Amino acid sequence: MQSWDFEKPIIELERKIQELRNFSQDKGVELESEIIHLEGKLKSLKQKVYSGLTPWQKVQISRHPERPTTLDYLDIIAEKHLLLAGDRLFKEDQALVAGFAQVEKEKIAFVGHQKGRDTQENIRRNFGCAHPEGYRKAMRVMRMAENFGLPVFCLIDTPGAYPGVGAEERGQAQAIAENIRDMFTLKTPIIVVIIGEGGSGGALGIGVGDKVLITEYGYYSVISPEGCAAILWKDAARREDAAQTLKLTAPELLNLGIVDEIVPEAEGGAHWNLRESAANLKKSLMSNLASLKNIDLEQLLEQRYNRYRKIGRFIEPDS
Repeated sequence: MQSWDFEKPIIELERKIQELRNFSQDKGVELESEIIHLEGKLKSLKQKVYSGLTPWQKVQISRHPERPTTLDYLDIIAEKHLLLAGDRLFKEDQALVAGFAQVEKEKIAFVGHQKGRDTQENIRRNFGCAHPEGYRKAMRVMRMAENFGLPVFCLIDTPGAYPGVGAEERGQAQAIAENIRDMFTLKTPIIVVIIGEGGSGGALGIGVGDKVLITEYGYYSVISPEGCAAILWKDAARREDAAQTLKLTAPELLNLGIVDEIVPEAEGGAHWNLRESAANLKKSLMSNLASLKNIDLEQLLEQRYNRYRKIGRFIEPDS
């Protein structure tokens, strides 16, 4: 497994434990007490490392190359799912997936950013940076969900919308703005969850919902720490200072009222245990959906609107 610098002592200790297990099996040597001792040290080390992470380190976990993607989660939480392609205007955008699924007994629509697992797939998926056609495809599926009376799950994991010339020529800003506008009037429950990176307008393009959740090591920000550092201090190397200043981690976002709930992950992040993390996500999604289904649609839309109107705090100076 790939790892960040702060995870390397954990990886090394796990490797040592596995080597002892293999040696014990191959040579028939009893090493159970030594293995139990090292497993205790491993547990303590994980608790120490992951309980003291800085905002920047949490951003790194959200970007881990083995972190679960939208389709990884769907493969586990959904009994079956069907992908739809194309925006009916230009072409298919593989950086954003959309379609229908069945989760337990509930039929739902889903939209979500999709990163790749290796370099080749990341290039095909554009590293999860959607084009205008991706956002228009998402709205096409959400409109279908509204017509069929299906709730919508939106899974966010993007560093931002693609800023290339072609995307701008095809109306990137307009596509995102129209999605934000139209999601406010969509007459069906919408649950948004940031499963990794929640970057800028690229996240907001599928980010308006009745409930906004975030996984334990996800982040949500108007700009990346590197971009913020480059603008504020003319030095992208000050990304750790920027991550601290932006208040982009899950606990900070919950405290500010930006998100409604933090979804627990496996210890150290979802890449350590996909099934545990997926089970937590499924439980949270279905619990929130159950609470939203009992609300009258007109009241739901009003609450959705007011939820975003209340975001933001300011102090008026004394006159």
